[in-house]
Amino acid sequence: MMPQRVRLQHAAAVRHPTSIIGCQVRREPPSSTERYTRWINQLASDQLLIQVFTSNGPTVIMPTWFCSRAWFSHVGPFDEGGRGVPEDLLFFYEHLRKGGGVVRVDQSLLLYRYHPGAATHSVLETTIWTHRVRFLEERALPHWATFTIWNAGRQGRRLYRSLTAESRRKVVAFCDVDQNKIKKGFYCYEESQERPKPRVPVLHFRAARPPFVICVKLDLTGGAFEDNLRSLHLQEGRDFLHFS
Repeated sequence: MMPQRVRLQHAAAVRHPTSIIGCQVRREPPSSTERYTRWINQLASDQLLIQVFTSNGPTVIMPTWFCSRAWFSHVGPFDEGGRGVPEDLLFFYEHLRKGGGVVRVDQSLLLYRYHPGAATHSVLETTIWTHRVRFLEERALPHWATFTIWNAGRQGRRLYRSLTAESRRKVVAFCDVDQNKIKKGFYCYEESQERPKPRVPVLHFRAARPPFVICVKLDLTGGAFEDNLRSLHLQEGRDFLHFS
């Protein structure tokens, strides 16, 4: 921890008494989780409340959290269910449900050490996925009458299958850049008990209409995906949300 951390985060907490205050971090070893470290250090201030559905988890990481005792007590204690419980994610979601904000001090105030035995590795990806999908359905999807899933591949189809029947009915299309998926023309939900089984169109992303739930990971395509998204001149939070 850097010597100025408490002073700077306390000052931010005084200004934002119902917010979780985080900070930027320096990773050790420097080459560990490079994409994740860029994400937590470079999110814009408005994205701290928008990119809360991704697999990265809380938009300010728990080792950097700072808030008042009064606000912590208002949100509630951590879930002490033990190994395998994503207690930071659950607390973060409850914090947002109660109207809490998220603020980051844009200085590197913490040395964030990676080690393979960390407790976070005991949390199953399927557990986190379930919480994320339910939070998406609770917080975002009620505001949209229909939406498109961006990614007709495995992650997009998995999201579709994980949704409740009510949310699935809002999905008007998948979109992609893969011509093989687009040429097929549709995705058939074979596991459905409905008759006929739902068939969801698969479109090129330029032919699809927002809003989008995006199931494409950021910072993995050499900028190609990000360029495609920017070319549509959409507003994050209103026209699309990142989920992967």
